Amino acid sequence: MTITPIDTGPFKLDGGAMFGVVPKTIWQKQCPADDRNLCDWALRCLLVEEGNRLMLVDTGVGDKQDAKFFAYYDLPNGKTLTRAVEQAGYAINDVTDVLLTHLHFDHAGGAVSYTDAGRTRLGATFPQATYWSHSDQWDWATAPNPRERATYLRENFMPLHENGQLKFLNHDDLAFPGVDLLYMDGHTEKMTLPRFRLGTSQPRTAVFCADLIPSAAHIPVPYVMGYDVRPLVTMDEKMDFLNRAVDENWLLIFDHDPTCEAATVERTEKGIRISQRGTLAELL
Repeated sequence: MTITPIDTGPFKLDGGAMFGVVPKTIWQKQCPADDRNLCDWALRCLLVEEGNRLMLVDTGVGDKQDAKFFAYYDLPNGKTLTRAVEQAGYAINDVTDVLLTHLHFDHAGGAVSYTDAGRTRLGATFPQATYWSHSDQWDWATAPNPRERATYLRENFMPLHENGQLKFLNHDDLAFPGVDLLYMDGHTEKMTLPRFRLGTSQPRTAVFCADLIPSAAHIPVPYVMGYDVRPLVTMDEKMDFLNRAVDENWLLIFDHDPTCEAATVERTEKGIRISQRGTLAELL
């Protein structure tokens, strides 16, 4: 199995929203904010190749929205998902599967694109791919609660359902060799974290953390985003996840960390903290 991180960021989000109840005097040491209280974040996706399958994990923000929407997040930034895939050495039609960890706009926005020069028709960005989501996450996205309504944009996923390219993980089997899935309910309903089994002689486990642990700065258990719909559940999920990560020597891959692709963790007097950090290639 080959895993290639691709970056479609940077973009900006409010530092207070990203760290919840953690005071700015603490989080700004790791994530400095600008004069609008916005911090730089990545939009990191993964390309996972195994045999004749090529899976894309998450799709970033995409390029469908208007200038007013993009201005909130300091977008566009000159990077595009399709260009990132091509720069990694693949063609758009090579992608056989797209796993959407959840349907928030910064993870599912690139799943659908305009298919005509006049920007009037929407279709799948990866026309040969099967797209995957959990049906419970789909239910939340299509009938969103008031807290999440602004992040579930129907144009990011409805065309996939209408053209039959979207399948649901609890109804159909992803069956991607070397990959299993972990489900989390604190950030949003049934967020899906792919776990990869790498190597044979010296097996290694890597996990894409999605928004359970969006950056290396979010490793401490109380560092929970203000976006999470069930923050206490997130804390319990993080504790269980991080204990397993230490015990089983998992390699954690971060979706939103602008400088740190991946890390390992260890137990310390202050709790579980980063042990090693670097690019995925370096740590593998």
